[in-house]
Amino acid sequence: MAIIKGRSAVARKGTGRTRITSLAEVKRRAANIRCLFLDIDGVMTDCKLYLTPDGEELKAVNVKDGLGIKMLMQAGVQVAVISGRPSLAMQKRLSSLGIEHVFLNAPDKLPAYDEVRKSLGLRDEQCAHMGDDILDLPLFERVGLALAVADAHSSAKKAADWIADNRGGDGAIREAVDLILEAQGKSP
Repeated sequence: MAIIKGRSAVARKGTGRTRITSLAEVKRRAANIRCLFLDIDGVMTDCKLYLTPDGEELKAVNVKDGLGIKMLMQAGVQVAVISGRPSLAMQKRLSSLGIEHVFLNAPDKLPAYDEVRKSLGLRDEQCAHMGDDILDLPLFERVGLALAVADAHSSAKKAADWIADNRGGDGAIREAVDLILEAQGKSP
């Protein structure tokens, strides 16, 4: 699989999907995206859990990522979130962003992906997924555009079509949103 970061491309052995070997091909695929699927831990957050003495989990999110998500939805691209873990705090955050397609505590992400894709009447090539670890690999195999954060696990980076310059929870989503909007001629 090709890994695109910035303006360079490195060809990697494919896994059944058509290999992407140029930024131009990434942009061509991004122009067709109608739904961006996101992971939470390590993509929307910095992958850290802050624990209170009562055992409550706290997570940090990036406001620029949130604005990017809203911009993408305003441009007519759906956003869906599938996470392997439950999180009341993130459920509230996703609701405040207006994200309708939310699946928490779903370590097997394919059933949720298929449910959203079918409900929206989309084909795989019209979907992108941004992930950071092995739980995201099955979606990377299905979607038209597989996106990884800069600090993703090596397995996710190898399977990704494009890697953000920014880390998870630190602007990677906004970077992917900008890529998609620019490719669709909808840049702010």
